[in-house]
Amino acid sequence: MDVPKLVNDIETAAAEIEELRTVSSAPTTEARTLERALGTQIRLLRRRQDLSVSDLATAASISLGMLSKIENGQISPSLTTVQSLAHALSVPISSLFESVEDRQDCSFVPAGRGVHIERRGTKAGHNYQLLGHLSRGDVVVEPYLITLDERATPHTSFSHSGVELIHMLEGDLKYRHGSETFHLKPGDTMMFDSGAQHGPEELVQLPMRYLSIIIYPRNHS
Repeated sequence: MDVPKLVNDIETAAAEIEELRTVSSAPTTEARTLERALGTQIRLLRRRQDLSVSDLATAASISLGMLSKIENGQISPSLTTVQSLAHALSVPISSLFESVEDRQDCSFVPAGRGVHIERRGTKAGHNYQLLGHLSRGDVVVEPYLITLDERATPHTSFSHSGVELIHMLEGDLKYRHGSETFHLKPGDTMMFDSGAQHGPEELVQLPMRYLSIIIYPRNHS
């Protein structure tokens, strides 16, 4: 048995598996431990009250070193210590654990069950089916399945913040973005700055369906 070759094959396979875990270039999220989350929340509350590490340690009757380790998530404090810190910060003990639970939204919409928005007036015949909604996060993502029927007419004056991705599913469409026109057929995709005026310019073959995903920053104010 060629041991060096076997080791090399295993290492190569492991590297390939690691590479295939995701094709996204988005950074991975580090798992949040209870200790780290608790320490982060204590530090946040301390700073909001303009207290130094020494001030809070003295008020909670714990050593400066222990508080430093707690805030850095290096140790798991006893319930008595946590209670002392909550008392020193004048907050309910439950507030120290507010950031412990990762609240990760997930939306599932069965086929044909999305929220339908029927356009009227100049956009009659444009049927929007909202495929999902998340209430948290720094960005808003609105995925729509758009169907244009025989009543639809061209409309190229859509304009909103963010970016939009369109993936053609059925039909034949000439889509306007700014000063350019793109001919979309099933399987075609375009992604653009949605601040520029855009929309269907020529409805070549009806009915047509395409997936539209709009992404823009969430307003935290």
